[in-house]
Amino acid sequence: MILGLETSCDETAAAVVTDSGEILANVVSSQAELHAKYGGVVPEVASRRHLELVTPVLREALDEAGVGLDRVERIAVTQGPGLIGALLVGLSAAKALAWARRLPLAPVNHLHGHVASLFLRPDPLEPPFLCLLASGGHTLLLDVQEHGGFAVLGTTLDDAAGEAFDKGARLLGLGYPGGAAIDRLAREGDPEAFAFPIARVPGLDFSFSGLKTALLYKVRELGANELERRRADLAASYQRAIVGALVERAEVAAEQIGAGRIAVVGGVAANSELRAALPGAALAPLELCTDNAAMIASAGRYVEVIPFARYLALDAYASTAA
Repeated sequence: MILGLETSCDETAAAVVTDSGEILANVVSSQAELHAKYGGVVPEVASRRHLELVTPVLREALDEAGVGLDRVERIAVTQGPGLIGALLVGLSAAKALAWARRLPLAPVNHLHGHVASLFLRPDPLEPPFLCLLASGGHTLLLDVQEHGGFAVLGTTLDDAAGEAFDKGARLLGLGYPGGAAIDRLAREGDPEAFAFPIARVPGLDFSFSGLKTALLYKVRELGANELERRRADLAASYQRAIVGALVERAEVAAEQIGAGRIAVVGGVAANSELRAALPGAALAPLELCTDNAAMIASAGRYVEVIPFARYLALDAYASTAA
């Protein structure tokens, strides 16, 4: 049994997963409503809320799985990247549990966790494959040759795709989280109504800042009354441009490395247009797209485990950048 913990941003999550990848429990407590009034995640608020939630979420996961801590053989926890204060809450809780039970601890890279969501039952995906990881903080193209790691082929030069959705939603006067709000409104609009630019940067990287600026200018140009009338068309056209950039780059990358399969993970993988645009892709289940602990426990099956007591000095990291 592997007990997973995830507190990298604004979801407090705990899960129990078997070594074969069966999910026995996957509990997620979202802070979206708490941060909605700010239009985005406030790190200090997120950290304090994690402190309040981590124990009850852990208890609920163990109860749902029908196991006690005496049945747990390994603790897996997100070490980074993420909000440093939020990460420290989960890491401290994981250390305490592992120390108390004299268990080994598996520190997990959050990005590896998203990829590892594809390795869970009942329909695990086997490497190799090309993975598009698109979330609020990251947009990456990954060459996944094995369960335990990946090679980065491309990343974003500025905003992540999820961040572009959130900022676009703010410009359109929609709620937080922005991706879900734009996805809902876009179903009522015409995606061909506005021609937004897709950045053509060298290699396999992405850029969404120009697209966001184009939306800003269009909103200013239309004015308040026309904006209200055309809001759904703007949402649909903006979403089409983001999805178009993701799909185009993913298909080019897959062709370049000779990948027979494309997989999509991360919060943006829940977007209905993106899922429809890649009908042959392996898509993370909707409940595993956003941050969760089952994916962390899954990754914990493949990382190097730190034996009892050696992990007490382990620290979290906010970024994977050198």
